[in-house]
Amino acid sequence: MVPLYYSPDVEKCKKVVKACYDGGARSFEFTNRGDFAHEVFGELSKYVKAELPGLALGVGSVIDAGTASLYIQLGADFIVSPLLNPELAKVCNRRKVLWSPGCGSVSEINQAEELGCELIKIFPASQVGGPAFVSAVKGPCPWTDIMPSGGVTPEYDNLKAWFKAGATCVGMGGQLMKSEYINEGRFDELAEKVNETLSLIKKIRSEI
Repeated sequence: MVPLYYSPDVEKCKKVVKACYDGGARSFEFTNRGDFAHEVFGELSKYVKAELPGLALGVGSVIDAGTASLYIQLGADFIVSPLLNPELAKVCNRRKVLWSPGCGSVSEINQAEELGCELIKIFPASQVGGPAFVSAVKGPCPWTDIMPSGGVTPEYDNLKAWFKAGATCVGMGGQLMKSEYINEGRFDELAEKVNETLSLIKKIRSEI
């Protein structure tokens, strides 16, 4: 599971990432939104590398090569995009940084894999067909590793549908990062929710 989050408040970002880390998450996607987002990420990246060993910190909502280069320079461990832009492949592959482009068709998935992509983001996952789309893709392309994002929730039935369809992992934002946890400073509860969700995913994978 890859938790997704953005805030212009560096200290709030640190607390959210720390809560996810304490809950067992070892990957985290900082969403590239808002003015000066890269400055927030730069501080967050330094914090993670100093305080949270083993956490892969990446950046999402990256749509062009220049932005990808900027975040890589600031320490991004992976780059996620809502779309397929071949220029991102050149930048990330050159630096051997994992990149996950958003795809919504088998043709886009095929093109991304030709460009060297190892993990395909299906986005927006529910709108492009949900778990049935993932299952249909995995039929003729069983080698494709898929991460649905958009429409994934931390409930058993929802998660089981995605993983049973063949998802490798899932991206989860607001459905996991409840605003009341963050705005009210209930970071222990966020950590507990992350831990519960990871345990649920482990249980589901053992059942499939």
